[in-house]
Amino acid sequence: MSTDEAFDAAYREHYWAVSRFVARRLDDRTVDVEEVVAEVFAVAWRRRGELPESPLPWLYGVARHTLANTVRGRGRYRRLLAKLGHHEMTRGQRTVPSPDAERPGSWVLEALARLGEADQEVLRLSAWEELSVEELSIALGCGRSAAAMRLHRARRRLRTEIDRLRRSDPVAQGCAGGTAGRTASDKDGRP
Repeated sequence: MSTDEAFDAAYREHYWAVSRFVARRLDDRTVDVEEVVAEVFAVAWRRRGELPESPLPWLYGVARHTLANTVRGRGRYRRLLAKLGHHEMTRGQRTVPSPDAERPGSWVLEALARLGEADQEVLRLSAWEELSVEELSIALGCGRSAAAMRLHRARRRLRTEIDRLRRSDPVAQGCAGGTAGRTASDKDGRP
């Protein structure tokens, strides 16, 4: 298969997965998901000779870098607007509550939000994108052992944050003696 055909196949097969990946990570509603996805595939087209046999984790890695560039660019844009003076984007921005804020279990999302960006990303790639450790290493641009260790540490930190939130939430404390959400292996000490 030629590189052009490989790119075409990757685009057709993974466009929506990459779109969902980007949409779940964009907090800034002024950035268009389709613009970011278009840039991801533009980079993939330019680097189509590097497309691996299973391109989705590689595309997630490209999307991560594209999102980081987009966020940095938006930050520079806002700072420029602030220097220029009164613009609607520089005025006090309201925070719109997340629709998840009222859902039961939103404390899990809150615990995730308390983690560092690197921990959040490795957990999202593992849970939301359902990547294996091998695929995770490709998306993160690191070795398999490093990816496994980053995932292990992120899960441990998330568990710590969830436990902190449970202790501070009277509703969560009342759920099965504070063991809500734990599996049988958690209860008998197995990882």
